[in-house]
Amino acid sequence: MIKILIKRFIKNYEQVNDPEIRKAYGMFSGILGVILNILLFMIKIITGFIMNSIAIISDAFNNLTDSASSVVTIYGASLSNKPPDKEHPYGHGRMEYIASLVVAFIIIIVGIQLLSSSAGKIFNPVEVEFSLIAMVFLVLSVFIKLWMFSYNRYIGKTINSSLNFATAKDSLNDVIATSGIIVGTIVGMYVNFPVDGVLGLLISLLIIYTGFSTAKDAINDLLGPSPDPEIYEKIEEIVSSTRKIRHCHDLHVHDYGPGRKIASMHVVVPPHLSVEKAHDLVHSLEEKIKNELGIKIVIHIDPSEHIDEKLAGKHETSNKPV
Repeated sequence: MIKILIKRFIKNYEQVNDPEIRKAYGMFSGILGVILNILLFMIKIITGFIMNSIAIISDAFNNLTDSASSVVTIYGASLSNKPPDKEHPYGHGRMEYIASLVVAFIIIIVGIQLLSSSAGKIFNPVEVEFSLIAMVFLVLSVFIKLWMFSYNRYIGKTINSSLNFATAKDSLNDVIATSGIIVGTIVGMYVNFPVDGVLGLLISLLIIYTGFSTAKDAINDLLGPSPDPEIYEKIEEIVSSTRKIRHCHDLHVHDYGPGRKIASMHVVVPPHLSVEKAHDLVHSLEEKIKNELGIKIVIHIDPSEHIDEKLAGKHETSNKPV
């Protein structure tokens, strides 16, 4: 279904490397998230009050924070696609990571507030009133969240978005939390134990954990993690396909946001090549890497007649980042 909606609402949806198309994907997923999470909040808050359940009310406010997170997703998608300027020559792609960090803080704050409320329900339990209609609505909400997990993961993979991956992870946690509430509410009808308060406590801890996990991923992206080893392997494959270039080394890849990777490396060319021919050779290599991997790369030329001797014993590390 998500593919049908993407085709319907995103023009030129296949051009995922285009910044404007990435922005359209982010805006689309954010707007859809706001609509669905507000719908889920309304369903669960009404259900929570009908059944007098702190666990369901906690889950409802969890969905409300998800809608706030979706607003941040929309804002982050817009800011991250601003073109480069004098102060930010490499663009604003890392705004997406900052937006993920904001989402994480929102999740943590809500989790802490719900933790306090749930603890109160454990020490001062209130009887939960079972309602079949309300339970049906809860089951419906589980299926809605499963679909949200699915489409956010799909969009995350399609445009390589940390925001959508974070949202998908949160949606899956919601599925687990709501399913636990349904089971716990039924069990609570037959045991003399504050199941509702305990479930609320567990959900709030799950929310807090999700917030810290999302924050950790966002901070890691902002600090600049080591690129995926697969990127190095693909660049090395492209280099090896060029007959006149025998070796590459000192490869560095810098991440300035999804779809904004800039790299540099040294390649060894035959010393007899003229400057003009060597330039044409590395320029075509730069273009090939850019077209196939979407990475802007600057290549430095190293002419040498004795490269095999110089690299003897260092072959295994010659193409690794320093």
